[in-house]
Amino acid sequence: MSDVGFTKNHEYEAAAKAFTGWCNDLGGINGRKIDATIRDTKMLEVRQRIAEACRDDFALVGGSAALDGMGAKERVACMLPEFPSQSTQRQNEGSDLQLTVQPGGPSYFRYAGFYEWLVKQAYPQTANAVGIIAGDSPVTKVSVDQRAEFFQSLGTPMSYTELYPAAGVSNWTPYAQNIKSKGVKGLIFMGDYKSLAKLEQELTNMDYKLDWVDANSNAYGKSFLELAGPAVLNAQNNLADISGTYPLENAASNAATKQVLDLFAKYAPGAEVTLPAVKAFSSWLLFAKSAASCGDDLTRKCLVEAARKETAWTGGGLQAPLDLSVQDGPAKCMNIEKATAEGWKPAPEFQPTQGAYRCDIASYKLTGDYGKPVTLADVGKSANDLQ
Repeated sequence: MSDVGFTKNHEYEAAAKAFTGWCNDLGGINGRKIDATIRDTKMLEVRQRIAEACRDDFALVGGSAALDGMGAKERVACMLPEFPSQSTQRQNEGSDLQLTVQPGGPSYFRYAGFYEWLVKQAYPQTANAVGIIAGDSPVTKVSVDQRAEFFQSLGTPMSYTELYPAAGVSNWTPYAQNIKSKGVKGLIFMGDYKSLAKLEQELTNMDYKLDWVDANSNAYGKSFLELAGPAVLNAQNNLADISGTYPLENAASNAATKQVLDLFAKYAPGAEVTLPAVKAFSSWLLFAKSAASCGDDLTRKCLVEAARKETAWTGGGLQAPLDLSVQDGPAKCMNIEKATAEGWKPAPEFQPTQGAYRCDIASYKLTGDYGKPVTLADVGKSANDLQ
């Protein structure tokens, strides 16, 4: 699944090319070659693509759609397993027949460890001056509410909240002025990194420096650095929680990450290796290992049951260990990156405890009503119907 027709971002297609090219050249999975089809949702056509996948595909692997909740019920009803790079909407996140390499289950706030670290450890002076600005969309509105709930639980409610048109803004000056007038010290940004770069340029031009910006993992890549430019990167402290994925800039120190970069260069030349692409590659690996364990008797039932037995999945070293036997649990590990004029780097204030990661981090179980993931029971099915 991919929103490529809308986003023009080919990262999931590139990951599919890199993995399937490599795997098929090695003989496939127990002699079976992988035939990968990109299901382009064009953002709004999720149900149509799910209908096609239900008709033609054995599994959904290594993709993501921003409005994935639109097709969750249909996918579960047709008993189609999913191994996503990441899931987005509450109806799909943690739904049945889904095996995700994304840490954190739907009942938990995935970034509790990151935000507690920010306001309790690294930048305690910002605890009562945290603001959030987000693109106005159904996905981000839920995320804004979850963040507001979490900070309320810490006793540090948001001091500023604002939405901007998701399609983009021609003039970011009023937004920058609002942030300054509210005395925001820590800013959570939810939206595309192009908009973030423009907003930070305005803040920098008015000589307003935030103590930290949660740039979110969408900004973790070369494009944001190029758009922001050295002046902004030196003035604003952009941080991103990359959720226990090994840093791409340090690939030379991690054999698995280095191999992914090499495989992209060979099978998807010219494609940028992004954080979602690495997660997609981990998803492909999980699918392939699970399918291979089934031998000649490869069924969806065997595939799902094999993947669910992975209690310390790392994608061969691409990410921190993840227990896939737990459908709904808190994120256990994190690692924080900082944007600099020289590139993304592990944040100097962040002290890892387990390799590149800090594990056994703070967790928070959400109490608000944000919807729930689709289950087999919701569509009149049970695990016994999986074949």
